[in-house]
Amino acid sequence: MIRLKNEEQINGIRKCCHITADMFNEILPKIHAGMSTFEIDKLFEKYITGHGGTPAWWREDFPGSVCISVNDEVIHGVPSKHRIIKNGDLVSLDVGIDLDGYISDTTHSILIGNVKPEVKKLKQVTEECLKAGIAACKVGNRISDIANAVFEIADRNGFGVVEDYCGHGVGLDVHEDPSVPNCPFRGANPRIKAGMVLAIEPMINLGTGDVELLDDGWTVVTADGEVSCHEEHTVAVFEDHTEVLTDLNYSK
Repeated sequence: MIRLKNEEQINGIRKCCHITADMFNEILPKIHAGMSTFEIDKLFEKYITGHGGTPAWWREDFPGSVCISVNDEVIHGVPSKHRIIKNGDLVSLDVGIDLDGYISDTTHSILIGNVKPEVKKLKQVTEECLKAGIAACKVGNRISDIANAVFEIADRNGFGVVEDYCGHGVGLDVHEDPSVPNCPFRGANPRIKAGMVLAIEPMINLGTGDVELLDDGWTVVTADGEVSCHEEHTVAVFEDHTEVLTDLNYSK
């Protein structure tokens, strides 16, 4: 069931999302080669709890505050003292905050040091996919319009699109209806309505879109070992516009 949010609920989700954006603005510049993903996770955990929130992923028993996925890890990378960030890595940071029952969800991928040109292009295209998906998220369109917008850009650039995982409703829980795929699909295709709050999140790979789940039960990797990039925003739909709640440059 799709839960349309009222003004009070959107205000609560917006507050949570703005704290999330502030957190990224503070922490992203501190991440560098030589850090472990465990250290990065603790930076985010300290910020979240210090601002009255709880890591949203704890609701689903994830063993960390942040999903930190490196290179061929697509999503749900588990923080570890043994995973050290290196020059040339692409690191995706997927974070949500639970603030008084309101949930944010956003992902930013960062490039560490000198990365290969094709990885730079992958990040650029993934950002373009997210922007196109958000532009298609407006009253009167359907979820398929978001999916098709994301897929067209990735496919035109020769990249693989992950089909097995997708965006979703968010705001009162971590994962809500509807599913928001990143490629053409069959099945439920609801019309976009005012009051929807969605996490739009392209997961784009240098190679095939096929993925595999590791034995830890969390980490999803590319089937061919190529690099993956993940970008995500939480957006709220209004009758006359769509607001990117997790925009790092939101108007304070």
